[in-house]
Amino acid sequence: MTFNRADFYDAELRRHNEHLRSAFKIGMRDHVLDVGCGAGQSTRDAARISREGSVLGVDVSDALLQVARRRSKQEGLRNIAFELGDAQTKAFPAAHFDVCISRFGVMFFADPIAAFTNIGQAMRPGARLVLMVWQSADRNEWATAIPNTLFPGTDPSGAATFSLADPGVTRSILAKAGFASVEFAEVREPVFYGPDIDAAYDAVTSLFMASDDQKSAEPEDASRRLRALLASHLTSDGVLFDSRAWIITAHKP
Repeated sequence: MTFNRADFYDAELRRHNEHLRSAFKIGMRDHVLDVGCGAGQSTRDAARISREGSVLGVDVSDALLQVARRRSKQEGLRNIAFELGDAQTKAFPAAHFDVCISRFGVMFFADPIAAFTNIGQAMRPGARLVLMVWQSADRNEWATAIPNTLFPGTDPSGAATFSLADPGVTRSILAKAGFASVEFAEVREPVFYGPDIDAAYDAVTSLFMASDDQKSAEPEDASRRLRALLASHLTSDGVLFDSRAWIITAHKP
């Protein structure tokens, strides 16, 4: 079966998504910006709440945006749009959005202060910022156990995925970008890698092995180690790994 990245991410983060959705606090007439929207699950969630407003999803992946547009059309959502672009440099309408949201989409900016400054200028005074980001790698079992099983000795702590994990660093970034009242709420939920070991194995090798050549060159002992790891995480709800994230909220003064 061909690995579907969009479907995987939505399934992987289903429990996290419920926490993020409850933190949105979007009004029915709000204009919402979703940064790093991917295949658009969080964008569609926002659009269903902001029935008389509008939602714009932005992402750097055209392939995922095509999925997002197709699914929004299938669900009959008319108050939603998607645009290709990098939120660090994209020209947004000034002081337009009431809420800016992101589900694991803001950790990869080359210049985070510039990116959040650009996002901030698109938000009206008093607008809310609601972000979900990963805590540090050592608090995310999936980020340490899986790479070290495939590539022993891997240290993921400096990866961009965890660039906003430190509350002190992130508070400083957001303050310099013009945001205030920055707060952190912990979310501890498992990430879902598949309903069984075979599905999880396919997902892990698709996500963590860079190319088909790398997959085909995977040593037999690494394959055995990976299957053993996945088996040790198999539950009645599928293959689960512990994870911790932050929901970060802030306001545009």
